[in-house]
Amino acid sequence: MNKRPILGITMGDPSGIGPEIAVKALGSEEIYKICRPLLVGDACVMAKAVKEAVKRNDLTIHPVSSVSECRFAYGTIDVYELGNVAIDKLKAGAVDAMSGDAAFASIKKVIELALAGEIDATITNPINKEALNLAGHHYAGHTEIYADLTGTKKYSMMLADDDLRVVHVSTHVSLREACDRVTKDRVLEVIELAHNTCRRLGIAEPRIAVAGLNPHAGENGMFGREEIEEISPAIETAKAKGMQAEGPVPPDTVFARARGGLFDIVVAMYHDQGHIPLKVLGFQYDKSAGKWQTIKGVNITLGLPIIRCSVDHGTAFDQAWKGSANESSLVSAIEYGVKLALNREEYSTTF
Repeated sequence: MNKRPILGITMGDPSGIGPEIAVKALGSEEIYKICRPLLVGDACVMAKAVKEAVKRNDLTIHPVSSVSECRFAYGTIDVYELGNVAIDKLKAGAVDAMSGDAAFASIKKVIELALAGEIDATITNPINKEALNLAGHHYAGHTEIYADLTGTKKYSMMLADDDLRVVHVSTHVSLREACDRVTKDRVLEVIELAHNTCRRLGIAEPRIAVAGLNPHAGENGMFGREEIEEISPAIETAKAKGMQAEGPVPPDTVFARARGGLFDIVVAMYHDQGHIPLKVLGFQYDKSAGKWQTIKGVNITLGLPIIRCSVDHGTAFDQAWKGSANESSLVSAIEYGVKLALNREEYSTTF
């Protein structure tokens, strides 16, 4: 049982659904069968989530100041106590600097624990970028925080829903800038990250589809020359290095082909090109019920010296502290984190 990896799970923005979905996920005995979870955040917030949002009388919050103090037992949620939320001032469902600062502190601590080798992987709950910046932490999101605090220069975002995986050449930039970032060097870098990560997931010979940037992958230069001048040369170099990269594949069909089993991962050229198909599959809204029935999908940062998996949704302030938030994306993130941690020694390259 001690071979179960230790996962550090951030609280997320306490004004959002992070605390609730964390309790719901760790309120399942199945999670404790595959890992040893440690929640990092404020113990008072988590106690409030247990009592008021989830309404579970069978769960106990166990504050700790070190990993060695953890019990890792179902029914007890170990919380690495940061004590940085004034519970009487917590604003549910609102952008708040205190919550943004608490969310950042949680991220910083799990990164420190992972870099020190005290935990095997990090799992992040949603944060609010406006609250983060109000608190003086000027980052575009989790990915940039991790890159900065780990000193990582080459990194990328991967989204996954079951066997459909997408990795991005660029993410949080304007569409105009995203086009400029489609260069041979960057596309090749992302292909290599995709290859290494698939191997970490146990895929011996990953099949990598590289999407085009333009409609019809440029149609031989009629609709743009990025495919000819940047993307195709990157693919040829990847092939010369022994990687099974194909493309440029027209972006309007590449995801259907990957979902059909032809590819293990898709290299997308920009944020929405990769995010939209994953969220169409993973996010299911029930209009009659007035809520999301399913919110699936995992966000994984590639290129880091540590493992980072995350939910693929935001803080959902409209649902915060109402007991209706869906924890399925967090459960998927935990499962991916376990899989990556267990394969760490066999494929020791960074992700």
